[in-house]
Amino acid sequence: MSHNRRIAARSARILGVSAASAALALSAAGSALACSLADFSAAALCDGGKGVITVTDKDASGVPAVVTVYLENNGSDLRQVGEQTVIGTKGGAQVQFAEEWKPGAVYRVHVTATRGNKTFVNDDIPLLTAPAKACAAEQTAKPSPSTTQSATGKPSPSASTPSDTATPAPSDATATASGSAAAPAPGGNDISPAAQESNLAETGADSNTPVIAGIAAALVVVGGAAVFFGMRRRGAGNRH
Repeated sequence: MSHNRRIAARSARILGVSAASAALALSAAGSALACSLADFSAAALCDGGKGVITVTDKDASGVPAVVTVYLENNGSDLRQVGEQTVIGTKGGAQVQFAEEWKPGAVYRVHVTATRGNKTFVNDDIPLLTAPAKACAAEQTAKPSPSTTQSATGKPSPSASTPSDTATPAPSDATATASGSAAAPAPGGNDISPAAQESNLAETGADSNTPVIAGIAAALVVVGGAAVFFGMRRRGAGNRH
């Protein structure tokens, strides 16, 4: 065999080994990404005091799957709870079915996952058994009667009922005594005319009258003198 043929044969063997390794790697990767029944799980939970059945799909390839839940009774389907479609994610996609499950109830969860003409899953996941304790219903606290009464602003029966120990009405004798006590004594607060005149005198209402009159007379004299001197000066001016 010539040197060139040996080199060609060696190159062909190397290419063959590389192609086989690549095929195995692709096959392993495809198997890892393929949708399988192990990607699905179910649980009976409580949501706000109500029962739900949650189905989780962790299929990283995202193959759409139809999930159907049945209530079982002695190994047979008693009724269908519901059916939903879920598209799985690596982190896990969930669908919920409202179901007031009873403690110890058994459910069958069937999964059908297909893409195009290929069916990846068409089987039941392991039977689901509900917990031994039912969901506790949320109870709304009701206000007490006293709280309701104070909130509405209505008086309580004890407040609206008149008391038996109310103070009796005053008798005639008491009214007469109080009336006589309230009446003012004769002449006790009356002001006599002499007192009124003395008050006016003390305020000085008449003491300023002479002063004002004197000032007015002085102003009249000054005004008359001014007029007189003015007329006299005018007459002297006319003579010149």
